Amino acid sequence: MARNPQLNKNGELIHLLSTEGLSRAILTQILDTAANFTSVSNREVKKVPLLRGKSVFNLFFENSTRTRTTFEIAATRLSADVINLDIARSSTAKGESLLDTIANLSAMAADIFVVRHSESGAPYLIAQHVAPHVHVINAGDGRHAHPTQGLLDMYTIRHYKKDFTNLSVAIVGDVLHSRVARSDIHALTTLGCPDVRVVGPRTLVPSDLSHMGVRVCHTLEEGIKDCDVVITLRLQNERMSGALLPSSQEYFKSFGLTSERLRWAKPDAIVMHPGPINRGVEIDSAVVDGPQSVILPQVTYGIAVRMAVMSIVAGNTPPPDMAQSAVSPPGGRTPGTGEAGSSVPLDGSSRASGGAL
Repeated sequence: MARNPQLNKNGELIHLLSTEGLSRAILTQILDTAANFTSVSNREVKKVPLLRGKSVFNLFFENSTRTRTTFEIAATRLSADVINLDIARSSTAKGESLLDTIANLSAMAADIFVVRHSESGAPYLIAQHVAPHVHVINAGDGRHAHPTQGLLDMYTIRHYKKDFTNLSVAIVGDVLHSRVARSDIHALTTLGCPDVRVVGPRTLVPSDLSHMGVRVCHTLEEGIKDCDVVITLRLQNERMSGALLPSSQEYFKSFGLTSERLRWAKPDAIVMHPGPINRGVEIDSAVVDGPQSVILPQVTYGIAVRMAVMSIVAGNTPPPDMAQSAVSPPGGRTPGTGEAGSSVPLDGSSRASGGAL
């Protein structure tokens, strides 16, 4: 059996390409390490020296706001040197191949590549061709995966709901084109969530999801009934070929999340969205800005999660004085319960230890 390309021969994370195939121990290690980093944002000096002297190259071949910015903030807070490649003005615009671009950047002493690409599998290809000391983090590849978004979603759920093993989670919207949905599903099932539902019109939900351990629902009421967590997804019109929906207005009539429809879920359910949000299409403004929304805390927690991923793949763990409980979300809203508060063993070793991996 071939070894997972994300792991070294000792089972340690060296690349993050997908949540698929990662053990519960590794996912928990990342979440626990992120909890150690949440306090950094509240310090007067928002930096730790874990990646001092390392170079992080952000290679975004697709547009991004939250992901690119939070990766840059995360790397800067780890004291890395951050290089944002302007793809439109790079040699790739002149016909240079992806691997030749990576080879040239590697010659400039790159240590970590953060890659977003429109082609599924591009980060895997890069990971196969970099030197052993270079690490690759997938920031989203085609329809395939968006692992750090999946991980920050898991961190947010754990912060408010503590335990995955008693939860019902609904993922609503354009599942067919969503790399976030795939990453969330793999992470949720691995972490022990017993009831994962995907909800949407038949044209936007793949027909072969049963093997992933989810329940498919084609009405919003059935899909979010008594749910603890509702994750809404954007309609990805840029990835659609042909007319999959009559109109966005018709979609909202059947699957748009409103305050009235949210009552079908549990009273303390939280509402999430990976962004960007299309108000009045997949979700109503009253829900986005309402008391059950944790959409902005998701963004905040994304910085800590990406700090955790970069520090782990680079072989560094946070020092013991960072092992503090997670901070309250922005605005002080607490629609659910608190963080589990567990933390990874911090023994000062050069490689994070997450138990039996």
